[in-house]
Amino acid sequence: MILKKDNLKLGILLGFLLPLFVVVLLYFMKFSSYPVSEFIKAIGEESRLITFFAAWCIVANIGLFTLYINNNKYQTSKGIFIITIVYGVLFLLLKLLN
Repeated sequence: MILKKDNLKLGILLGFLLPLFVVVLLYFMKFSSYPVSEFIKAIGEESRLITFFAAWCIVANIGLFTLYINNNKYQTSKGIFIITIVYGVLFLLLKLLN
């Protein structure tokens, strides 16, 4: 149903939400033994964790981008691509500041 729409705003929304979902999913799969506050603190202190989450978030968006490109939904793909670039730049800045 959602694959039938071709909309830049939808792509931006999906590209923004999927990495957040990936972070929450990874938290529950690998880090749920830590309280959320300690988890966030550890991400801020450990450069390797930033890389770990950045890789998974960007890979998830690349998969979503590929799905929409293969279904000829170019406007949605464009929105996903834009947000993926924004996430990439943000992760690079976090790595530089850390």
